[in-house]
Amino acid sequence: MKKKILCLALFGAMGAAQTVMAQDFDDRWYLTGTAGMNFQDNARNTNNAPFLGFGIGKPLSSEWSLELNFNYQNAHKTANNRLFWSQYGGSLDALYHFRKEGRNWGPYLRGGIGYQKADEEIDNSPSPISPIHRKDGHVAFDVGAGLEAQYGRWGLRTELGARWDNDSGHSNSYYTDLLASVGVTVALGPEPMKAVEPAPAPAPVVTCADKDSDGDGVNDCNDKCPNSPAGQTVGPDGCPVPVTIDLRGVNFDFDKSVLRPDAVAILNEAIEVLKKYPALRVEVAGHTDSIGTDAYNQKLSERRAKAVFDYLTSNGVDAGRLVGPHGYGESRPIAPNTNADGSDNPEGRAKNRRTELNVQN
Repeated sequence: MKKKILCLALFGAMGAAQTVMAQDFDDRWYLTGTAGMNFQDNARNTNNAPFLGFGIGKPLSSEWSLELNFNYQNAHKTANNRLFWSQYGGSLDALYHFRKEGRNWGPYLRGGIGYQKADEEIDNSPSPISPIHRKDGHVAFDVGAGLEAQYGRWGLRTELGARWDNDSGHSNSYYTDLLASVGVTVALGPEPMKAVEPAPAPAPVVTCADKDSDGDGVNDCNDKCPNSPAGQTVGPDGCPVPVTIDLRGVNFDFDKSVLRPDAVAILNEAIEVLKKYPALRVEVAGHTDSIGTDAYNQKLSERRAKAVFDYLTSNGVDAGRLVGPHGYGESRPIAPNTNADGSDNPEGRAKNRRTELNVQN
């Protein structure tokens, strides 16, 4: 019963002294030192005794480590306290650590195999050679569970375990001892370098030369008119430029829709203007004089507008920049078709037989 009470008290104390910090894998060799109580198997007829231990260990990963441990305990016989019993030995143990990122403590399990040496005095009364000594070595197995906390190179442990001792020198074939202990570990050598993640690449520096806030094709550094309406024709400084395309010289012979040589020359100049200002959109509009019916003049104006439209697109002007072709018949004269006295005005009618490019933006 006293063993059970001691075990509960031990594990209660283990859970009360832990703190939280980051847990990193440390692969340095380390030394261990242990002190505790060996609760003897009752069949041994020996008193419970304190024990000491020391060892050396090496982490294999963040979870696994190996330790070579040595122990010594000196107990006395229960029936005769003057008779001593001592035991010492070593074991190779594997430890599994339940570590969690963000804390410096955690539980662990231990399991190992070793060799124990027993040295005891045995009452040989009434023989004059009494007591006699027995020395014997035997295989032993140990298991344990504990809690550990790490503070830099130093570590603290508290553990409860059991050892099965295959001591055939007595009536039993093996003995089971309970071991309760506290211990320290100390890592050897300098602290390992932690992996350093490369610094993120600096964000690209964006200047006014990389921005065009109003989308007019002029960067913000050079744009003197930063709020130009979308689609407006601007100059190198980002400010609107006046653009006019005068095609009033593109006139047609009476009742004709064929381009004259003088009209072709004017259209070539218009094409150069359109190429210089690629954002410019224009309407192709055809007109007639007043001779003929309205229906006939409407069709004639459409054919004249179509003739100009086809010439422009065949010479590199994108049709998407052209509105139309539209015909307006005789409805939009720019000169009188008749004189004030009602007589014919040939000069005025010649001016009205035309096609225009009307800027849309």
